[in-house]
Order: sequence, then C-alpha cells, then structure tokens
Amino acid sequence: MVILGIDPGLAIVGWGVIEYNGSKITTLGYGSIDTPAHTPTEDRLLLIYKGLAQLIDTYHPDEMAVEELFFNTNITTGIKVAEARGVILMCAKSKGVKISEYTPLQVKQAVVGYGRAEKKQVITMVTMLLGLQKPPKPDDTADALAIAVCHAHSGASKLAKYYNLK
Repeated sequence: MVILGIDPGLAIVGWGVIEYNGSKITTLGYGSIDTPAHTPTEDRLLLIYKGLAQLIDTYHPDEMAVEELFFNTNITTGIKVAEARGVILMCAKSKGVKISEYTPLQVKQAVVGYGRAEKKQVITMVTMLLGLQKPPKPDDTADALAIAVCHAHSGASKLAKYYNLK
C-alpha cells in the first residue's frame, strides 16, 4: 500500500510517501510544497492544489493521511491553514484517494510511543524508522512522514490491506 502523508500549511505543505507492506516500510519520496510569502492567498491555494495533484499523479497513493488542525493562539493563521487543508482534502477526493485524519497526539503516540513527545523526538524516530541518512528538512516534511507512518500502523490501513480495499 502506498501512503501519502501530508502536514498541511499555507506557506509550507510537508509531504512524504511511503510504501507499507505489513512488515516493512519503504520511503518513496518526501519534500514540501512551498508558496511564496506576499502572494495572494488564492494563488497560494492554487499552487498547493497543483503541487498535490502532481504528487498524486506521480506516486499514485492508495491512501492519504492528513494531520488534523491544532489551533494554538493565532486564529488568523489557523484560518489560512484550514483553507489550505480544505484544498488538500478536495484535491485528494477529486483524484479518488482515500483520506484518513490524525491528531498530532495520535501521530506522536504512533511514532514515538508518547503523545506529548517533542518535535525533535519525532524527527529522530522518523529518521530511524525509515532508515534515512539524515533528518528530513524542513520539519514539516518530517511531520508528513510521521503522519504516513502513523497511518501505516493504524487499524484503518491494516483493515484495507486485509480486505484488499482501496
């Protein structure tokens, strides 16, 4: 099963693609979709849509795992990220990719074993679990890979594999 992990954002959308066969995870690719600052929001959203569509066309993921939004203190930033996340979900749906969503706590629990883990711990574990030569950059990319790994270890992906569902 090919899983596309996504860490949504407006400036940076982290992405990571893994292949999961039930006992082994192989990294197929990772990176980020970056949108220029001081660009109108609608143009940035279009860049995200086109970038994600290209990733889906390149890797043909069976499923996509996306991090749920966590609102901290800046509601304005949260709204912009929510808009980007909506575009991400719409793009995957329009391409027929099954979508699953995970909270930051679930991702940390799946990757580190502790839901309150620090970002550095997540990056270290992703690097080790995937056998990467160096930690993925930017941090959003490491988060996307962590989200993909979380999905690989979730019941949803195991059921889909067992029942041969897409």
